Amino acid sequence: MVFERLKDDIATIQAKDPAARSTFEILCCYPGLHAVILHRLAHALWVRHLLFLGRFVSHVNRFLTGIEIHPGATIGRRVFIDHGMGVVIGETAEVGDDVLIYMGAVLGGTSLEKKKRHPTIGNGVVIGSGASVLGPITVGDGARIGAGSVVVRPVPAGATVVGVPGRIAGRCPLPGVDHGDLPDPMLRVVSRLLDRQARLEEQIRDLELAVPGLAGEEHRAVHALEDRVRDALRDVMDPEVGIDVIDLGLIKEIRAKDSRVEIDMVLTTKTCPLVTHLTDQVRRRVESLPGITQVQVQVLDEPWSWDRFVGRTALFDRHEPSIAE
Repeated sequence: MVFERLKDDIATIQAKDPAARSTFEILCCYPGLHAVILHRLAHALWVRHLLFLGRFVSHVNRFLTGIEIHPGATIGRRVFIDHGMGVVIGETAEVGDDVLIYMGAVLGGTSLEKKKRHPTIGNGVVIGSGASVLGPITVGDGARIGAGSVVVRPVPAGATVVGVPGRIAGRCPLPGVDHGDLPDPMLRVVSRLLDRQARLEEQIRDLELAVPGLAGEEHRAVHALEDRVRDALRDVMDPEVGIDVIDLGLIKEIRAKDSRVEIDMVLTTKTCPLVTHLTDQVRRRVESLPGITQVQVQVLDEPWSWDRFVGRTALFDRHEPSIAE
């Protein structure tokens, strides 16, 4: 029985780790295998009520492998802990068969009561590096937990979970997991919000252009000036990629009134080596337009930075008189 399980473990490692070259290497150099073998000994002592010996073997296991598995935890067959350093599996955790656990993963508890307080992991689950699955929740068969995710709610079978807190991003299309290709549910939400915002801005623009009388004339004049500025900025090219700043999305917002223009630019960072060049080109191109006497170019660190939203009023206050008022 022991040798059959060991044989299964070695075959699993060979199937799931392309770095494994030989059985001898796996036996000598894979701490995940050593941790599972020692845990089986610790668990056998634990269920026979030799609690201290079970904990002691678990402690030695942690010292030797860097993997901490409580002797009370239940580990299924063909469980592979890849690399393994920093993996923690709590006392009441239950891990099914054919589970793949990467380094730094935690199956932890959220309660101080002596009851079931650790997760139950189904068969064929993959838990990414640094992921935390917390509480007496169930992760269904075949689920994938993305690297760094924090899962505190039950996960249905076959689901992919990413983020903090973990959110279901879809179903697993493949038996493996490529952390670089995991979907981002928050990015999808933000993209939809941006699309909705763009449509609403277009509707507001159309309504302003349709306003009759003097107020409508003022709106039309402002929009016409903004369109002139936007068209002129298509002549300003980013030398790194050879695309104009409008199509590249570097111009976040244009505000124009009378002869004054304020432009918000979005760059990766204000320390970008091209920031001075680009801002000067934008300023000079707009200043070359007839009727423009004042141009102010603001460089935002990131399009979604906290400081941009919290300090937006302060941003305008630094450049009075502001046409945003």
